[in-house]
Amino acid sequence: MKRIGDYRKLLGVTKESGLKELKAVYRDFMKECHPDKFPENNALKLEAEEKSKTIIEAYHFLVSISPETQASNLADYTATTTTSTISDFQYEGQTLKINFFDGSVYEYFGVSRGIYIKLVNADSQGRFARRHIYNSFVYRNVTKAVTNKI
Repeated sequence: MKRIGDYRKLLGVTKESGLKELKAVYRDFMKECHPDKFPENNALKLEAEEKSKTIIEAYHFLVSISPETQASNLADYTATTTTSTISDFQYEGQTLKINFFDGSVYEYFGVSRGIYIKLVNADSQGRFARRHIYNSFVYRNVTKAVTNKI
């Protein structure tokens, strides 16, 4: 959750900010600190490159967790979480990454260590995740499901 807060603070947006506002803020920042604005000064150009990388990362991350993005991907998310089983999961710093057998990978933010331990010890990790994780935490799709075309 710290990462979410840091990115929002960096871009100066709130939890309620929509995709239009995020895009406008992102464009304004990129106009200010684009490396091409400093062709003569290498030091400023390198500084602008670093800042623009951070801004791009923050923008893409916040877009991936926005309610509008999640609403547009809800059908795929629901299909994955209801029909595909968990192949693996990792936990680090209140971020739970779940890999599914269909190739999808989702990150869940703000997951307490207690919830993670209960997931590890659950008789059915899929059932536990459906009840306590999938619709309870901010999430983002890290990779898309692989569709088999024959």
